[in-house]
Amino acid sequence: MGTYINIGNKAFLSARNSEYVDKSELISVINQTLFTERRFSCVTRCRRFGKSLAAKMLCAYYDQSCDSRSLFDDLKIAKSQTFEQHLNKYPVIYLDMTAFVTRYHDESIVKQIDYELKADISKAFPNIDTHDSEDLMEYLIRIANQKQQQFIFIIDEWDAICREFKSGTKAMDSYVNWLRRLFKDVNANNVFAGVYLTGILPIKKYKTESALNNFTEYSMVNPGRLAGYFGFTETEVLSLCHKNGADFDEMRKWYDGYKIGDELSIFNPNSVMQAIWEGRCRSFWAATGAYDTVAHYIQMNYKGLKDDIINMIGGGRCSVDPTGFQNDMSIIKSKDDVLTVLIHLGYLAYDWSANECYVPNREVEGELVRAIMDTDWHNVISSIESSRALLQAVLDGDEEKVAQGVDAAHDENTSILSYNNENSLACVLSLAFYYAQNDYIFYRELPTGKGFADLVLMPRKQTNKPAILLELKYDKSVDSAIAQIHHKEYFGKIAQYGGEVILVGINYHAESKKHECKIEHLRLS
Repeated sequence: MGTYINIGNKAFLSARNSEYVDKSELISVINQTLFTERRFSCVTRCRRFGKSLAAKMLCAYYDQSCDSRSLFDDLKIAKSQTFEQHLNKYPVIYLDMTAFVTRYHDESIVKQIDYELKADISKAFPNIDTHDSEDLMEYLIRIANQKQQQFIFIIDEWDAICREFKSGTKAMDSYVNWLRRLFKDVNANNVFAGVYLTGILPIKKYKTESALNNFTEYSMVNPGRLAGYFGFTETEVLSLCHKNGADFDEMRKWYDGYKIGDELSIFNPNSVMQAIWEGRCRSFWAATGAYDTVAHYIQMNYKGLKDDIINMIGGGRCSVDPTGFQNDMSIIKSKDDVLTVLIHLGYLAYDWSANECYVPNREVEGELVRAIMDTDWHNVISSIESSRALLQAVLDGDEEKVAQGVDAAHDENTSILSYNNENSLACVLSLAFYYAQNDYIFYRELPTGKGFADLVLMPRKQTNKPAILLELKYDKSVDSAIAQIHHKEYFGKIAQYGGEVILVGINYHAESKKHECKIEHLRLS
């Protein structure tokens, strides 16, 4: 067993000894690419989405130095026609780039990687000498020719060097050339049965072309056939919640919301498992990413960026074109580039069918707000900080104070929207009531009764707060807002709650630029 070659299956064994969600059908897809023109694969997802676990699973499956049958016999892959064909049949090189980034901080890093891999691989092939003058690829070519044996090469966090060293540095250029030497060499197909990279960012572009354009990429933006193999699906989370007695609705509000390819509902897997272990939902995101980096991006002075970020925190969506991004976090040239980076980092979700991005869930929304607190967006920060008082005014039935609070939120963020309809008002109100999300689950355009309630705040199970139903009007009247709630029987979804409900009608007068408010208290039996 080596350090980088034939490392065995202990890492995946550890996963199987834990609560494990079966993603083994990924192996079947990768098996179909072996020895074909699609043998080069690059899978990119945000942090904690199961990339490394999948890489360890592939390593355990292909590694010829161990017997992994017992780890897979009860998994879905065991039913695949290709299961026996490739099980433990290859010398596997496994490389975690973060291990090198933490040890080497200068341009020598690529030279060290090449040297250490050659030294370790030579131990697995003691009868094939290494030559000081040859690089890793030359050595692998000689092994493949003499042994008539092709390798599986797995690189986890392939882009760690790209995130550590800026574009144009010697270390970065050396790394890209090293990858090209390995995987675009004329002998690459003879040396490798398959190559599998994971990372956060897709492969760097030079002008419009990928540095490794022979790779098939599966990203947050274009996941292809691998959409459902990273992150948890709704069915998988339902099963986990049922097994562990967890609240699925809470899980969905906190960790769902990613639309990845044709998968309409993908949950953050790390957060789901952490919540099940702790027995409660909260943000586990802080341990996985640096929100100060996000703060740097979101306050870049691109026209409309601030407006879009606040709109999305308020529950809205924004158009985005991810095609121009060069897959390099140090090269940001437009608002679309910023939004695309945030998609790859997982701070935004991407709907490819509409070319729109949005904030996926409560956990990520909280991290974006934390990032905003480290910016100079003073008006936005003021609105968020005032949201506690606005919620209390609603609970107290203080119509004048609620109207004044919404006025202030509108004035402070008047540029974020054209503010000419109920939807614009709903976005501002979502920001103005931000604090309420500690005790409430928000629903915009909730189907209930004979229509759609504009904004419904349902109390979380651990609170004793009343439900709040807000109906919004533009240049009409608060009386018409309250009347509509009664006429269209908006209590349909809330009736099962059975407690106190506060009805809030809010109308915006375009001429005076003022809001008025009317509040009613009801108790549902």
